[in-house]
Amino acid sequence: MSELTNDVSVTGSECTASSESLAGLELPKNYDPGTIEEPLFKKWFDSGYFSRNVAGFADEQKPSYTIVIPPPNITGVLHMGHALNNTLQDILTRKARMQGRPTRWVVGTDHAGIATQNKVEQKLAAEGKTRFDVGREAFVEACWQWRDEYGSTIIEQLKSMGCSCDFEHEKFTMDSDYAAAIRKVFVDWFDNGLVYKGHRIINWCPRCTTALADDEVEHVDETGHLWHLRYPLVEPVGDIEYLVVATTRPETMLGDTGVAVSPDDERYSALIDAGAQVKLPLMDRIIPIFTDEYVDKEFGSGAVKITPAHDANDFEVGQRHDLEQINVFTEEAVVNANGGRFEGMTREEAREAVVAAFEELGLLDHIEEHDHAVGHCYRCNTTIEPWLSDQWFVKMSELAAPAIKAVRENQVVFHPKRWENIYFHWMENIRDWCISRQLWWGHRIPVFYCDTCGWMGASVEDLEVCPKCGAAVRQDEDVLDTWFSSQLWPFATQGWPSEATWKQELDHYYPTQVLSTARDIIFLWVARMIMSSMYFLDGKVPFEDVIVHPTVLDKYGNIMSKSRGNGVDPLQLINTYGADSMRFGLALQVTGSQDLKFDEEKIMIMARNFATKIWNASRFVLMNLKDFDASQACDETSGKVTPLAVTDADRWILSRLARLTAQLADGQDGYDFGVIARSLYSFFWNEFCDWYIEFSKSQLNQGGTERAAAQRNLVFVLDSALRMLHPFMPFITEEIWTRLPHGDSRPSLMVAEWPNSAYFNDFIDDQAELAIEQLCAVVTAVRATKARYGISPKQPLDVVVKTTGDHALNAADVLNSQLEQLKSMARVGNFEASATAVKPAHSSVTIQAALEIYIQLEGFVDFDAEKARLQKELDKKVGELEKINKKLGNEGFLAKADVAIIEKAKSDAAELDKSIEQLTEQLADIG
Repeated sequence: MSELTNDVSVTGSECTASSESLAGLELPKNYDPGTIEEPLFKKWFDSGYFSRNVAGFADEQKPSYTIVIPPPNITGVLHMGHALNNTLQDILTRKARMQGRPTRWVVGTDHAGIATQNKVEQKLAAEGKTRFDVGREAFVEACWQWRDEYGSTIIEQLKSMGCSCDFEHEKFTMDSDYAAAIRKVFVDWFDNGLVYKGHRIINWCPRCTTALADDEVEHVDETGHLWHLRYPLVEPVGDIEYLVVATTRPETMLGDTGVAVSPDDERYSALIDAGAQVKLPLMDRIIPIFTDEYVDKEFGSGAVKITPAHDANDFEVGQRHDLEQINVFTEEAVVNANGGRFEGMTREEAREAVVAAFEELGLLDHIEEHDHAVGHCYRCNTTIEPWLSDQWFVKMSELAAPAIKAVRENQVVFHPKRWENIYFHWMENIRDWCISRQLWWGHRIPVFYCDTCGWMGASVEDLEVCPKCGAAVRQDEDVLDTWFSSQLWPFATQGWPSEATWKQELDHYYPTQVLSTARDIIFLWVARMIMSSMYFLDGKVPFEDVIVHPTVLDKYGNIMSKSRGNGVDPLQLINTYGADSMRFGLALQVTGSQDLKFDEEKIMIMARNFATKIWNASRFVLMNLKDFDASQACDETSGKVTPLAVTDADRWILSRLARLTAQLADGQDGYDFGVIARSLYSFFWNEFCDWYIEFSKSQLNQGGTERAAAQRNLVFVLDSALRMLHPFMPFITEEIWTRLPHGDSRPSLMVAEWPNSAYFNDFIDDQAELAIEQLCAVVTAVRATKARYGISPKQPLDVVVKTTGDHALNAADVLNSQLEQLKSMARVGNFEASATAVKPAHSSVTIQAALEIYIQLEGFVDFDAEKARLQKELDKKVGELEKINKKLGNEGFLAKADVAIIEKAKSDAAELDKSIEQLTEQLADIG
């Protein structure tokens, strides 16, 4: 790679460059991302460009720009969701940095309590050990060792993407200063009554042997059964001898302590009046029958078994009716002594045995198929057990109220806006948060107990003796939920609560500007960050905007997963196509309305071709600058190369560039990443490469002032386009820009100035845009017609153009004045444009840009033979389309065929539709 400094020197208004110095700036013939990406990243890092002051290039008078990365787990490796999210964050970060704002992208990792503990336990299991064999202290040390060995893997992978994070100040949620923040939050909430210990039903994972919060449970629809069981009355009431209760979990009946019916259900009013009771089968326990509004009399028999220790709703019912709470499972979900003869059985074994026992007693009424949602652990996928235990909770309603108000008042704005409704629904129905986890890896709960005098309290500092009686104390064994520590990420990573650092940091750089995240952690993380920030930072929200990015699906619309085998490795994409291609390909597909279907064959090849196009166009420009005198092209104030519009084509490309600059000034702030990417693609590929470079060739060949003007404009437009492309494609744009004699004294594109749309406003030229638009329309029509009929591109064809609309006469004059360009670019023979033109015989017709373009084909096409050939081809395509549509209209085919086959059929149908349209147009052309 060339050095960042070259022989083009700029000092104040001086701008000099010799032809010898420019000759050394040519690009290699082929674009090879593998040779430039790693060296460029190292230069950026070594130069200090990732820090907030950007090596002196940031303007402290401008508003700061801060983004905090959603901290990846130390167990994590880069997946497509990471690749997309971090691409979007880097686009925003790089643009803000180029705008001169003091910019910082905070980076770090999460200790990932359950996930990391599972990894280390698996490692011990391979050695034939458990965590209990080695003890808590040694196990925690093993977790730290695992983190040291594997925890930075994903950080290194982010670097390979070109992410411009502040890697020198990487954070970790187990760092000592971060731990101090966590302790302060817990103790403050404890002292203010927001943290409490409760004996309640929680979500319990028997595999991880820990509690889980409600939003850590993933519900999966499963096909199961509904068992209808007979519960005999202690004494018959009238002709009623038993009640029928329905359950999806017969094994839990071992812990039943009541049967509830609806107060509106007249079928059971006699039982209620008589104070009837049930003798619980298998357990011989006498339990009451009572009414409760919770019961839906239309479901099943209208009688519901109540198991307060193993169902959250039953727990609430039991509280209202003072029912006994009988826990029948151990922490591994094995039946305990409360389960009688079923003790020692797993849940599955107990279910089978209980059903068999009911059948043997003649108490199994009937069984029916039943689909229902079953909760699973979000980490290990084990079926969750609702379990009664002592856990620590946070009261959420008081914290939620100001956070709801903040979003309603647009202090925090979601993009797309529709996600705010999801946020409101969850926040307005929020339940207390279970924050204790029965793990060893994590932040141990800072609560201490004195067994001598019964004192209990929370402390920021570790305690060894009781402050009340002086006896020894013990610390709570549980650790905090990982999300408890993650909720502090926006402000704990900036020094809070250390008085020595956080005041200055947060006064200048808080709130942060943007959070980009996935939809599945809006509740787990986003909402909690808003609540904790507003509580501890005097009502300040943690960020102003929340981008909820789309989910990356496979090309058929399926979620990527290991089990499906449809995952895509971003690192493999980088190795194959380059980081820039992957970034641009992902950003190109982002919309605010739907998820992203990733088709490697289409997206990545397109993005790589775009990178190659940029490279080749830039190489053409540099190859034509050997005699470029930059000193004659520089602005006296800035020292940068400025444009010189000589032709309509010059004025057109500058006008199009001005419109693009304005669009990026607006659109990127609205997070329209896909729209912006497509606009950049269209400008660079279609307008700059396909047209302006073609237009410039004739000027370059003329020499003298014409050549000098073309060189000047090519440099200016390429420089401006590279600046706007840089946030999306940082490596290739940097490599080209450092070789371009643009006159900018900045040593790197990464810290170069972002194009100022106000400066470009004067370049907007509607008349030039119309003139070139119509010229391009004629050239395109002639080229397409020659290709359609197999006529040599070099063969001149006569063309007549009828101009229409309000400016038809002026348009005709402009087109007639462009004859030399038409002959050069489209090999036009005789040419005439007028508002009264008439279609010549045997000519094709193209209607575009207020023009009717007639291209004469007499003598070049056998019209009868061509018409017969086209009709035969059209009939064939129509027949093929009918067969495919018949297949796609077959419900049996759609139900049984593989998704890939269906999608292929739809794709084939679309291609046939396009072919039929083109053939029909060709037949119309030749009459």
